[in-house]
Amino acid sequence: MSHDDAGRIAFIDGLRTFLTQTPTSYHVADVVSRRLVGAGFIRLAERDAWPAEPGRYVVVRDGAVIAWVVPRGAAATAPVRIIGAHTDSPMLRLKDLATDDADGWRRLGVEIYGGALLPTWLDRDLAIAGRVFDRTGRPHLVRTGPIARVPSLAIHLDRGQNDDLRLDRQRDLQPVLGATTDDPDLDVAALVASRAGLEPGDLAGGDLFLVDTQPPQLLGAREELLAAGRLDNLSSVYAGLAALLAIAGGVRGERLVDTADYVTVLAAFDHEEVGSGTRSGAAGPLLEQVLVRVAGQLGADEEQRLRAWADSWVLSADAGHLTHPNRPDRHDPARHPLPGRGPLLKVNANQRYASDGAGAALWHGLARAAGVAVQTFVSNNAVPCGTTIGPITATRLGMRTVDVGVGLLSMHSIRELCHVGDLRALSQIMAAFALSAEEAA
Repeated sequence: MSHDDAGRIAFIDGLRTFLTQTPTSYHVADVVSRRLVGAGFIRLAERDAWPAEPGRYVVVRDGAVIAWVVPRGAAATAPVRIIGAHTDSPMLRLKDLATDDADGWRRLGVEIYGGALLPTWLDRDLAIAGRVFDRTGRPHLVRTGPIARVPSLAIHLDRGQNDDLRLDRQRDLQPVLGATTDDPDLDVAALVASRAGLEPGDLAGGDLFLVDTQPPQLLGAREELLAAGRLDNLSSVYAGLAALLAIAGGVRGERLVDTADYVTVLAAFDHEEVGSGTRSGAAGPLLEQVLVRVAGQLGADEEQRLRAWADSWVLSADAGHLTHPNRPDRHDPARHPLPGRGPLLKVNANQRYASDGAGAALWHGLARAAGVAVQTFVSNNAVPCGTTIGPITATRLGMRTVDVGVGLLSMHSIRELCHVGDLRALSQIMAAFALSAEEAA
């Protein structure tokens, strides 16, 4: 086994563990912060005064997490290298913990969070996961085992489903979690409270989702494919975390801390799938507030901070589309991103992605430095394009931004698919971005 093969296997094993540990954005922020604290980062509270000295820090706000390295000797005008991603994925969110009975079945009420591919949520073994609050306002992460299922309608009862399946968002997506005859006094709130280590009467609120319980799985004759939920966008979060851990440790990490002339940041936001307009989303104030305080750690005044931001870059990482082999007509006819050919540079004339010529030059230079192949994604002109945190952070902060990501099949399905080589390659480029001031100049 070559060194590169061993590195790829270790990376994918780490990603599979990460995906298993992080069913919701709140779990993502917690796991990322704990990994970084274990690597020597100091977790800060927003309400406290922050240290004036250089170092490695991390802060969590709800389902968002931001980590940064302030190098010793950095100037007040030190630019910033930001790896951006988002922690949330399309899901079914519980309206509350009340239940209703219908024809012998006990059901939960759910809303659709984000642009979920709804048919993929049928007939899956689902758990409840998220966070709850006790009566003192303290949050607790929670996760049950398989507990619910959204049942499909038998083909015998509607033989036209294979030709024209249309799911009513209220009627057809309500999950069942038991039979009324078996447990007429089922109390979901008490069940969730117990999983969080609370007494039923101590549960005062929560943000809870239904999540798939099937673990990530390697597929393909050479196990070159990874099938998993939430690859959009935990593939980017984990790649950024792995890159930050790699450059913040060992000989090169000491170089980064001791002699770098820029600040390295990992910013993973919540609520991208619903527009980012929240206190923990990319359109909210979190990143700007952190960067202003980081500038204070460098002793920068407003003029120096704006000069630093003018020389800064954001690498906005979010999943993109691989060419679907059964529906190539949905893609640009001459430009087909392929599995295993590298991560994607995402380009859109209407600025749904923030990439431009300068960003493309940066991206290709980083790929050369990392020794990996890359591809470009553009949409079919007749197919509307999605968007990312990239245009939002560029608009809010005025920083140069390039949109990139790993290509997927079945994006926004409960279970997505990608090539394992592309996953590690993205992290390698992120590490080159954080370490190579020359390429990012």
